Amino acid sequence: MTLHQFFLILRARYKIAVLVLIMALVAALAVSLLMPKKYIAQTSVLVDPRSSDPVTGGAAISGMIAPSYMATQMDIIAGGRVAERVVKMLKLDEDPETRERWMSATDGKGTLQSWIASSLQSGLDVKPSRESNVINISYKSDDPETTAQVANAFAQAYLDINLSLKTEPARIYAEWFDGQTKASRAKLEEAQARMADFQQRAGIVTSDERLDYEAAKLSEISSQLTRVQGETTNSQSKRGGRGDTVEEVMMSPLINGLKADIARLESKVQEISVNLGVNHPSRQRAESELAALKRRLASESATITSSIETAYRVGKDRERELQNAVAAQRTRVMQLNKQRDEMSVYRRDVDGAQRAYDAVSQSASQSRLQSLSNQTNVVMLNTATTPLRPSSPRLSINLLIAAFAGTLLGIACALLFELTNRRVRSVEDLVHVLDLPVLASISSGNALRRSSGPDLLTLGGPA
Repeated sequence: MTLHQFFLILRARYKIAVLVLIMALVAALAVSLLMPKKYIAQTSVLVDPRSSDPVTGGAAISGMIAPSYMATQMDIIAGGRVAERVVKMLKLDEDPETRERWMSATDGKGTLQSWIASSLQSGLDVKPSRESNVINISYKSDDPETTAQVANAFAQAYLDINLSLKTEPARIYAEWFDGQTKASRAKLEEAQARMADFQQRAGIVTSDERLDYEAAKLSEISSQLTRVQGETTNSQSKRGGRGDTVEEVMMSPLINGLKADIARLESKVQEISVNLGVNHPSRQRAESELAALKRRLASESATITSSIETAYRVGKDRERELQNAVAAQRTRVMQLNKQRDEMSVYRRDVDGAQRAYDAVSQSASQSRLQSLSNQTNVVMLNTATTPLRPSSPRLSINLLIAAFAGTLLGIACALLFELTNRRVRSVEDLVHVLDLPVLASISSGNALRRSSGPDLLTLGGPA
């Protein structure tokens, strides 16, 4: 079918198309007038996933998971938990008529709150704003005041549920951390008790100062031992020598004085022997004095030598005492080192238990603060107001849709009637029906008067 044929059919069957169009417009008008009026109320909430946590100070949600976070928040708003909270907030489950409708619809199966929540969810529409963190919450109902109340209730219920989702895990963690805090405190007290018991058994007050004192004492005794060993070695070397070669003998003023007197008397005895003879009483008296001086010299030398022997024996005894003292002090210092090592183990246990207790206490305090928080990253931007005009039915849009659909349906009906009762309305129709070449076509009289020349004649067929 050509476009020319199509327009010829429409011109011939236009009454049918116009009738169908009028019927469609009348039907749309009737439906629009008979349909119950629906009202839409809308409120908006701002969700800031990058807001910082006032307790921890860190960002609540990273930027990479913000899109999924927004989708999750919309699912929460549209979920049953928020709807059931709306039912409780508005006390819809206390209405006797609502209970009767629930009983007749479900025969008492399920719960009334769930049934009301499902009916509320059917009129709820949650959509995000384009390229922003704002979520629009719309509710559609046949009562304008109820529409605004339910929309605001959904927004407030979402704020409450969002706060509950934030504080409830923190409360559970706080309870768990409280138990861990008690266990950590018990471990800390046990470690402190073990360390205190060890200190009491070992008699340790300040292990480091005591060890330093004992180490200094060991060093002092070792120095005394070294000095005494040196003196003993010196005395031992003097014991082996001759009495007159000992340093103390040689350096003694008394010995040197006696030696000088002996030398002087020897010279006198020799002089007397030469001058007076060997039997002279003066010589005999001088020899007697000389012998006395020599005996005294020998006595003094023996005394000094005896003192050296005595000093050697005393030095050896002192050396043995100091060696025993050094060994005992060394054992004491080693015992203190062992006690200090054991004390370090107990102290490390106490320090580790203290750190664990501090960490758990800090986490418990933080969780407890989070569980007491009354702020979230969601803010209500506006409050839904009672709509003044219904959102549906929209008469103008319905009429436009009916006009468009009626026009298409009218054209379809005109074509259908034409196909059921086909008429010849153009040269193309003759060619299609007779399947013969057209030699000429003659227009109507009016067209003949308006036209002249070869335009009135159409030739066809083989040449």
